[in-house]
Amino acid sequence: MNRRKFISQTTVGLGVAMIAPQFLKANEIMKFKHPVGFQTFPIRDMVSKDFSGTMKMMAGMGYQYTEMCYPKGYAGAGFAPLVDVKAADLKKMIEDTGLHCPSCHIGMGDLKNHFGECMEFAHGLGLSQIIAPGLETPGKSISDFKAAAGEFNKIAEKIKAEGMATGLHNHSGEFKMLDGELIYDGIMEALDGNLVKMQFQTEVITLGYKGSTYFKKYPGRFISAHLSDWTTDKKQVPVGKGIIDWKEFFEDAIKTGGIKNFFVEMNQENYKDSAGYIHELLG
Repeated sequence: MNRRKFISQTTVGLGVAMIAPQFLKANEIMKFKHPVGFQTFPIRDMVSKDFSGTMKMMAGMGYQYTEMCYPKGYAGAGFAPLVDVKAADLKKMIEDTGLHCPSCHIGMGDLKNHFGECMEFAHGLGLSQIIAPGLETPGKSISDFKAAAGEFNKIAEKIKAEGMATGLHNHSGEFKMLDGELIYDGIMEALDGNLVKMQFQTEVITLGYKGSTYFKKYPGRFISAHLSDWTTDKKQVPVGKGIIDWKEFFEDAIKTGGIKNFFVEMNQENYKDSAGYIHELLG
């Protein structure tokens, strides 16, 4: 699908937009003390087929901003239809629905090998944050992770020079022991906290780890979080329906961790109830 055809079809957005409730306008975002965002990856098929319509749907569920995935880097994961769409056009389609996009996941390979192209996309989308989804290290030893973190510090220096903040996202793999040390702690030790902030993924509650512990252990070293909730038997449920103490989480995330943005990242059926709960809790 070429760029012009994609924009034409997604602007109409008939498939998704027809079922979307009234969505928030940009000037209504300010009424929320803590706006709530969503990650596009779990709904990538919808995003790629009907970008504008999906943004309208999510705004109608109570979201104020979104976090993208870099289309070229995620082409094989479902974002291929967006590759030839200019970042400025994506930005306009997002903002036309009353949302905005402060953050995007860009892989380490792209940041290392195609930095200029990544920055062109980031500026076109109007980003203030770039998040690497992982260090992409073989992880044979804790030293491998620390060396990769040191390399990421250098990339973060370049991103800072472009006027944007840098973050690093965790998965469950960082919450394993290696050479007698928790990998997450080893990474935090090697990262320059002035250059790289963390994006905490709450799914690690299924492994027995909670965000509040790390917000207190590493105060001020977080920029955002991916939110999901889980039952004791590791089934995903809407935020507020699982085992996470969200009052504690948000209090420590905001007051101690330094988190600026919260992105719900869940199965599509859990997005609406999650947004409603978060707004009710945070005001």
